[in-house]
Amino acid sequence: MLEIDGSHGEGGGQILRTAVALSAVTGIPCRITNIRANRPSPGLKPQHLMGIQAATDICHAETRGVHSGSTCIEFVPHDISGGEYTVKIGTAGSITLILQVLTPICLFSTDPVKLTITGGTDVKWSPSIAYFEKVFCNILEKMNAHVRIAVHNHGFYPKGGGKVTAVIRPWDQKMGLNLTERGPVRGLEVVSIASSFLGSARVAERQYHAFEKCFSDYSVSANSRYVETLNPGSSLCGVALCEHSALGADSLGEKGKPAETVGREAGTFLQKEIDSGAALDVHMGDQIIPYLALAGGEVSISQISNHTRTSIWVCQQFVNTRITSEGVNVTAVREGG
Repeated sequence: MLEIDGSHGEGGGQILRTAVALSAVTGIPCRITNIRANRPSPGLKPQHLMGIQAATDICHAETRGVHSGSTCIEFVPHDISGGEYTVKIGTAGSITLILQVLTPICLFSTDPVKLTITGGTDVKWSPSIAYFEKVFCNILEKMNAHVRIAVHNHGFYPKGGGKVTAVIRPWDQKMGLNLTERGPVRGLEVVSIASSFLGSARVAERQYHAFEKCFSDYSVSANSRYVETLNPGSSLCGVALCEHSALGADSLGEKGKPAETVGREAGTFLQKEIDSGAALDVHMGDQIIPYLALAGGEVSISQISNHTRTSIWVCQQFVNTRITSEGVNVTAVREGG
C-alpha cells in the first residue's frame, strides 16, 4: 500500500484530494497520514468526508479511518462506475473542491457520470463555480476532457444552499496539453453575482464597474445578475479570453467589504496574471498538474506556487510521469514518450 505523507509541502487538503483521485484512477491503494497537518485545525472536515464518500461510491472503494477529525485514512479502490450520484455537503462546503477530487475519477469511468452537488458555489479558499466553468473546464477541453456544468442555485457562506450539476464524459482519447504560448488577449468576460438581498445596494453592478476600471485596453463583456440565496453574499469572476488559453481571477464579498473592493481585487489580480505573459494563471497551474501527469504536456504558469510543487510531488507517487519545472514552464513526460 502506497504511503502518502499529508504534511508534505503545503500540507493542506489538496494532498488528500489529489491522492484519493489518483488512487482511484490508477487502482493503487494508499494510506494518507498527517492529513491537513499544516492547517490550524488538522484532520478531515465535513467537506473532505463528503468528497471521500462520493469517491468511495464511484469506485467501490474500501476505506478505513474516514471520520471527522481523522488524520489518517486508507483508500483501496476498485472499478469506477458511471451513472448518477448525489453529494450533499451541507452548509457552505465548497462544491468546486468536491469537483476537484471527483472529476479525474469520473473521466476514467467507462460510462458518463452525472454529479448533483449541493453546498457552496462561491466560498473562501476555493475556486468560484464561474472560474471552474469558464477557466478550468475550458483548459480541460483542450485535452479532450469534457465536463459540462449547470448551476441551478448559488450558495454563499454560511448557509450554502447552492446546487450544481456536472456531466462528465469518459476521457477516451487523451490529449496532452501543450500550452506555453497563450496568444493575445481577445477580450475580458466578467461574471458578477450577488444575492437578491443586495439588489437595492446595486452590489453586482458596483462590483463589475470597479473591475472594469482596472482595464482600459480591453473590451469587457459583463454578466451582472442577482440570484436567490439562503443568505446575503456576492462574488465576481473575471476571465481573460486569449487566443489559446483563458486566465481567471475571482473575489468574494464579505460583511463590511465594499462591493468596489471585490471588483478591484479581482481586476488587480487578473491584470497581474495578464502581465506575466504565461498561458495559465497561478491557480490553474496547480489544478492542471494531475491531468498533465495522466496525459503529458508542457505549460507555462504565471507562478510555480507551493501548491503546484506539492501537486507535482503527489502525482509522481502514483504515475510513471517525469514532471519537471524550469522557470515558469512545467513539463510532464509519460514513461515511453
